[in-house]
Formats: sequence, C-alpha cells, structure tokens
Amino acid sequence: MTPKVLKNYIDGEWVESKSGELLDVRNPATAEVIARVPLSTTDEVTSAIQAAKTAFPGWRETTPFTRARYMFELKNVMEDRFEELAAVIVKEHGKIIDEARGEVRRSIENVEVAAGIPSLMTGYNLEDVSQGIDEDCVYQPAGVFCCVTPFNFPLMVPIWFLPYAISCGNTYIVKPSEICPLSQILFFELLEEIDLPPGVVNMVNGDKRVVNALLESPDVEGLSFVGSTPVGKYLYAKAAEHGKRAQCQAGAKNCLVVMQDAVLEQSVPAIMSSVFGTAGQRCLAGALVVAVGDVYEPLEGMLVEAASNLKVGDGMDETVQMGPVVTQKSLDRIRGYIEKGIEEGARLLLDGRELQMEGNSDGYFIGPTIFTDVTPEMAIARDEIFGPVMGIVRVDDFDQAVEVIHSSPYGNAASIFTTSGKWAREFKYRVQAGNLGINIGIAAPVASFPFSGMKDSFFGDLHGQGRDAIEFFTDRKVVITRWF
Repeated sequence: MTPKVLKNYIDGEWVESKSGELLDVRNPATAEVIARVPLSTTDEVTSAIQAAKTAFPGWRETTPFTRARYMFELKNVMEDRFEELAAVIVKEHGKIIDEARGEVRRSIENVEVAAGIPSLMTGYNLEDVSQGIDEDCVYQPAGVFCCVTPFNFPLMVPIWFLPYAISCGNTYIVKPSEICPLSQILFFELLEEIDLPPGVVNMVNGDKRVVNALLESPDVEGLSFVGSTPVGKYLYAKAAEHGKRAQCQAGAKNCLVVMQDAVLEQSVPAIMSSVFGTAGQRCLAGALVVAVGDVYEPLEGMLVEAASNLKVGDGMDETVQMGPVVTQKSLDRIRGYIEKGIEEGARLLLDGRELQMEGNSDGYFIGPTIFTDVTPEMAIARDEIFGPVMGIVRVDDFDQAVEVIHSSPYGNAASIFTTSGKWAREFKYRVQAGNLGINIGIAAPVASFPFSGMKDSFFGDLHGQGRDAIEFFTDRKVVITRWF
C-alpha cells in the first residue's frame, strides 16, 4: 500500500497541504515507510494563526467550568483509545509497548490536572490597601500560543502544554515532530471528537520554516519547546527578538550517583530503566553512573550482567525490554560516539554494536553499551548522546560526585542511590539540577508539578506542567478600586 500523506488540522478541518515537499515517516523496528509528512508552507501557518486568532475572543468568553468539561471529555476519549494511542507511539518511535503505555498515562494525567482550571486560575485580592481602596489580581488568557515538539515523547510533550493553554482560555497551534507525527494526528482526531469550537486547536506539520513563521507572527503570544539545547537557545532568542514569552526545555547529561551504602539489588534495576529505557532517548535518561569509593567493583559486574540480559527487539513484542533508536541518523551518531569513547581511552565493557538480531535486520537496533574509566572531559561524558550508552565514572567521595555533576553545562536531572539521610539531604541541597531523584532512576515530575530544569537544560522562567503552566498561559491584571 502507498503510505498516506498526512494532513494539517486548521479551523476545525483536516486540510491537505499544498506543499510539494514530503518526508518519509518510518517504523524504526523495520525501516518501513508508514506515512509521509508534508513540510507545510508559510501560507498554511498563516491560516492556522488566523483561525486561532479568530476563535480566541469567543473561547476566552467561554466559562472556565465549560472549558474544564471539555477536558473531562478528552480524558474519556483518551481512556477509550488508550491501547491504540500506545500502539501508534511504538510504531512511529520504536519504544516498547509498556513505555508507550506510560507515555499515554502521563498524557492523560496532564489533561486531568488541566480539568481543575476553575480552581487553578483563581486570582487573589486584598481589601483596604489604602483607606477605602481595594486591590484585585485576576488571571486572564493572553491569546494564541504554539508548541514545537520532539520525537522522543511525541504524544505526551504537546500535552504538557495544550490542555493548560486552552483550559486557560487561549487558542493553540501544535507543530508536531516531523519524525514522529502520527500520535499527534490521532490525538487531534480525539480532539475533534469532543467538538471544540473551530480554531481553538490547530496543527501544522513541517520543519524549521513553520517554526520561524510562528515566531515571526505578531499574532502569536508565546512558544513552548522541548528538544536539544542548540535549538532551544535559538528559539528562545528568536522569541525574545519578536517580543514573545517562551519556555524552552532543552538537553541533558544526567548523573546517577551510587554511594557505598546503596542497596544494589534495588538500585541496579532502577539504573537499567533510567539508562536504557526508550533506548536512552529521553531527556531524563541516566547517562553517567558515578560510582563512589569501593561500591565500584560490585556495581560494575551487576550493571554489565543486567544490561547483557536485556532483550532488544520490536517494541510491540510484550517480552522485549528495549526497542530500536528512532532513525538511521540516530543510529549512526550513537555508533560514532562509541568509536569516540574508545579513541578517548574509555574502556568498553559491553559493546552494543555486536548485537545479533533475529529478524528485523533492517531496523535501527543497537544493544546496551557500557563504558568504564570515563572522565568528565571526555566527549562521551560531556555530550548528550541520546542513545543506550552508559558511562561509569569512578570517584572517591560524595564531594567529587557533586563536582562531576556540576562540571556539565546541563542541569536537567540527577539522582542518588543511598540509605543515608545525610547524603540524601546534601544531594537535595547542593546539586544544581531541576529534577532530583533519591533512590529514583527517572526523576520525572507528575503532572501537578513543573517539569523543571536548570543551566543549559532550560531557557525561560516558567516550566511545563502544573502551576507553572497556568502562569505561562495567563496574564495577571491588577485592578485597584475606590468607590466614592
């Protein structure tokens, strides 16, 4: 069958793009072309912006209680299509089915939080700020917003933003990942089912040209982004240049510190999930395991044994524990970093390039890879590889472990494995990273908390999810009143 060409969703209608430029969307487990995505034109972006702008006044006047009811309906249709959503994620991204189910569940949780908008959007007031004068602060929607999303969580990341934006009374435009756009197509089909007014939500497929058109439009108020640090810096600067607010969640190089008193039997499975889950393609992935003191010897053996036993294959197989990486380009980049690690003098304990697959030989598969004798100045310790590659760094004490974390320009996440309350508190107090785990491999905030980040892992001042999202998608208006 000829792969279908995906459409845009503008003003409540599915619209064929007039662009003649198409990209192949491939199943990473087989390399099969499963769809073709258009690189939309600037005129199509303008149409989406105009639809959102036109819809805004009426949507803003819709009561928060009514807007919340749409979120309850959205939750219900997502629950009804739960397994279908998960399967689409596996098909376009390659992660295993249980990881995809987790992504769908986290997506629904954000919709559930956004349904609380009548409480979350309340303002505050103070009587008698001066004699006979009262003061109120009200939260008001700002207008048209947009998001530019990554391939690694193609369903969930847009839902960090869209439900909050529209629940607050704004209108919205999504630019999906051109690598993994299919889950957003299905999500917009579900949005269509709940019968939102035309123009409240819109979707335009495309590449950098679509993003630039969104940022250059005077009718777009702000941008949400998740992706690499170089792109995040570019978008944050461009948003500022055009007078827009922006929240740009960017790259990472996360450390997992293992203290001498850690319970290794419980810590190692958490480390495996952190490093090799979604084949290392997530911004919360553990990349460096920092072994403190004499914990190194037993830890190394347990890590290599556990990683060697991970079953790699097609994510739709319920018994598979790690899927492929997303594209051939990703696979080539990861192999290049393995070569670089060897050249830099790191010792290769487990080489994922030697993976022997049964069938599916055309997929983008690489096995778990582990380096030891890694030092902070090596490229494999500094750069975000975004693949199933673990580096083990040996240090003498806790202070050296913190130095390793802080030597990185990133500050997305870090975790410590310990049974000591002292070390846990020191870690929480001192480490400069936005999301911290104490005996947690993946420090992923739930939907009612912000997805934090520091240093080169975040550009902006308000993060995705939770109350930060409400602040980002609203303006605060202060009213000072005196009656004669």
